Amino acid sequence: MKFSVLLSIYHKEKSEYFDRCMQSIWDEQTVKPSEIVLIEDGKLTDNLYEIIDIWRNKLGNSFKVVSLEKNIGTGGAKKIGIEYCIFQYIAIMDTDDIATYQRFEKQIQFLEENQDVDVVGTYIKEIDEKENIVKDVVKFPLTHDELYKFFAKRDPLAHPTTMFRKSFFDKVGNYRTDLHLAEDTLLWYDGFLNGCKFANIDYIGLNFRRTSDFYKRRANIKKSIGLLKYRLFHINRKLNYGLKADIYAVAYFGISIAPSFIKKIVYNKLR
Repeated sequence: MKFSVLLSIYHKEKSEYFDRCMQSIWDEQTVKPSEIVLIEDGKLTDNLYEIIDIWRNKLGNSFKVVSLEKNIGTGGAKKIGIEYCIFQYIAIMDTDDIATYQRFEKQIQFLEENQDVDVVGTYIKEIDEKENIVKDVVKFPLTHDELYKFFAKRDPLAHPTTMFRKSFFDKVGNYRTDLHLAEDTLLWYDGFLNGCKFANIDYIGLNFRRTSDFYKRRANIKKSIGLLKYRLFHINRKLNYGLKADIYAVAYFGISIAPSFIKKIVYNKLR
């Protein structure tokens, strides 16, 4: 089964992380993608361009690189990238993470066996800068009904583990960029509203890189306020989640604006 892998990259990414990511997507998979679509989100560093050229020479026409003049953010970049993916299945990756060797094979098999499912994610393992294990496994609910209930608290899938049917985007449109740095939350919301079916598989499909600046990168007051308002006035109302979900939204907002050391403690317990 032919499928696409979609990534976006910007100037702050480390070239060695990107190279390791590409190795996991191409060199180490039991099933290789038919195409890899990389969106260059604005101008990059010389080191990144050098590694991208190495992979371009190695993969040839299987590697599509789309260069954007200005940085528009990961949601906007992936929105453009979806239009360049030509195959029925689209896997998402972040360029600092590492796919485990059977990730794509297992997700394709699941989608082939479950024709009603529109998007499937996996469990994750968390690693640090040197690929030391931070957490052995982070689990998510597996069935659609469980995921719908879970979304009342927080996102039900780990976005960089997901594989979509391209028809998912026919149903919901595409990534939206009207909520700063919360494009994946809006995507799940639009999916539930438009009758898409969600699932996860009980397999660690991704080594997620949790670096020392992980908590600082999530400290964004504009995102926190925007997400709180959207949860209270849109998601929780339209999906009929009620007061309990509102309390979760306020609590999540408090955590998101807390100092990094508090975020780290709470994050470790919640995960």
